[in-house]
Amino acid sequence: MRVRVDVDANVPSLPWNEVHGPARGVVYDLIGSQNRELAQSLHDTGWKGQPLKPLGTTSPQFKGAPRKNGVYTTSRDGALWFGSPVPEIAAALIAALATRSELVWGSARLGIRGFAVDVSAPAGDGPVELGTATPVIVKHENRYLLPGDAHYLERLQHNLTHKADVLGLPAPTGLQVLESGPRRRFSVRGAPRIGAQVRVAMEADARFVDGLRSWGLGLDTVQGFGWIR
Repeated sequence: MRVRVDVDANVPSLPWNEVHGPARGVVYDLIGSQNRELAQSLHDTGWKGQPLKPLGTTSPQFKGAPRKNGVYTTSRDGALWFGSPVPEIAAALIAALATRSELVWGSARLGIRGFAVDVSAPAGDGPVELGTATPVIVKHENRYLLPGDAHYLERLQHNLTHKADVLGLPAPTGLQVLESGPRRRFSVRGAPRIGAQVRVAMEADARFVDGLRSWGLGLDTVQGFGWIR
């Protein structure tokens, strides 16, 4: 399940280390306000014996923000997305958002103007194309990879297969990268995250596609990376 939260920012820009940096804390705070044990278990051990966390979110995205070199500008027309393919987790997120008038995002306060559950038509089985709104994080032997690098498709396929296993669904096949954006580098708690937005194609079970749209591509989805448009 995916939830769009419409927000406005009380500051004209975010420091670059606060674009993705606060995401994980915000997500666990929301879940923990409704189910502390669930939040702690997800944080510490993952989901049902698997280290992966079936959670996704975005960094704040702002329409009409003025362009300034080296600055992540904001506007009064912003949005964040949250999601999870696990109903228990998604329900906690929605219940928490219903009680909030704002989200504290690092040094910024994002006033909540409203939120809505995504009711997009379900996917069908077979070929599918998916594009991301935030950079996809892929690693091999502790090195960040970009589309076109050796091992990129291999490691992204591994991530997808692992997610399918967590959800108890068939893994996708025939993964291809159709298009990619520029290299992006962010700082998260003092450590780099390097990736690029992508558009991919694959053959996949409809249930897995729906689950992936609430989770994201690649690593660090709880930190706001790899969210699917």
